[in-house]
Amino acid sequence: MRAKSLILLTTLAAIPAGMGPALAQQAEAASLSLELNGAQPSDKGCRLTFVVTNTLGAGLTKAAFEIALFNTAGVVDRITVLDFKDLPAGKTKVTRFDLSGTDCGKISRVLVNSATECVGQGVEPTACMRDLKTTSKAGITFGV
Repeated sequence: MRAKSLILLTTLAAIPAGMGPALAQQAEAASLSLELNGAQPSDKGCRLTFVVTNTLGAGLTKAAFEIALFNTAGVVDRITVLDFKDLPAGKTKVTRFDLSGTDCGKISRVLVNSATECVGQGVEPTACMRDLKTTSKAGITFGV
């Protein structure tokens, strides 16, 4: 027991003062925030606007998500992939997608089914879903 305490104390002493809380905060803050910001009718159908912020700690060269659109009866109406392309580390980006033949007024829910692409140097392929945080300002339920 005494040897374990000594090892722990030695390990903690090797961390520069103030680094422990900073490392813990950085680990907690790692996320990919995806906000459904708007849904407006467009010439093609429905335009979904997303605000995405990458705080994963590394840039993504490719990020794409398979989403399911539910109608007002709660039935899956459509499944499609939205390609957000590159998402630099620490950057907020606004992206719009026109969904042809889709009536915005008939979308009750948008579900992120999976990340079909999550590529970046030092980024685990599972990070895009594992660290995904979703919110909505569009009056449509949005999440995983």
